[in-house]
Amino acid sequence: MLETRNLTIRFGGHVAVNRVSCRFEPGTLTAIVGPNGAGKTTYFNLISGQLKASEGQVLLNGQDLSGHSPSARTRSGLGRAFQLTNLFPNLSVQENVRLAVQATLDGAHLRGLNLWSIWSDHSALTHRADELLDRVAMRSLARKSVASLPHSDQRKLEVALLMALQPQVYLFDEPTAGMSHDEAPVILDLIRALKEDRSKTILLVEHKMDVVRELADRIIVLHNGQLVADGEPAGVIASPVVQQAYLGVSPVPGQGIEP
Repeated sequence: MLETRNLTIRFGGHVAVNRVSCRFEPGTLTAIVGPNGAGKTTYFNLISGQLKASEGQVLLNGQDLSGHSPSARTRSGLGRAFQLTNLFPNLSVQENVRLAVQATLDGAHLRGLNLWSIWSDHSALTHRADELLDRVAMRSLARKSVASLPHSDQRKLEVALLMALQPQVYLFDEPTAGMSHDEAPVILDLIRALKEDRSKTILLVEHKMDVVRELADRIIVLHNGQLVADGEPAGVIASPVVQQAYLGVSPVPGQGIEP
């Protein structure tokens, strides 16, 4: 479904992502791991279009998205969640989701919506927004302003917005960042539920190896911008090259990476 071919970006003399080629199939969750500065978020930014590649391609279902803007890539089926929440803080929870639902409408439907429209006249949008809020257990917070929500609820809301866009590919960049040990399972449960849809592809950047072990079907490891390992979680985590790249020390025989 999603493929990168020789994806590369240079900042002056520094190569942040170096000729990374990978295929990501439907029905799989791939965790992307590596030490700080390995190029994980930069790789996501190249896929979603926030950064322009120096060379290489991003393809979705065979379509080359390399020259497309971030919004065009979203319309093509790429959904991206960031390390920091990307919401409209002064709008309500429901209004945020309704805007995401509206973004999926085609031109004919959009002609019926304009700046002078009253939201309540478009009950179908509101109904769909409420359905999505039910799925993330936030229906009771529909009228709350986003700015008043705790960080964990803002992360949940961002997942609802992604679901509203109906992407083929979900890109989660450290979805539990800034969350407490008690809050993180809520987001992980949402990702686990998304994984049940075998038509979707999920990519996850995550530092917490216990999360990676539990959720991932596959792990790829970036180090100094290069792809250094790719495979099933147990084998990748136990490999000496990954232990050295991830921990920065020589591995102890018989031991894997600890969370």
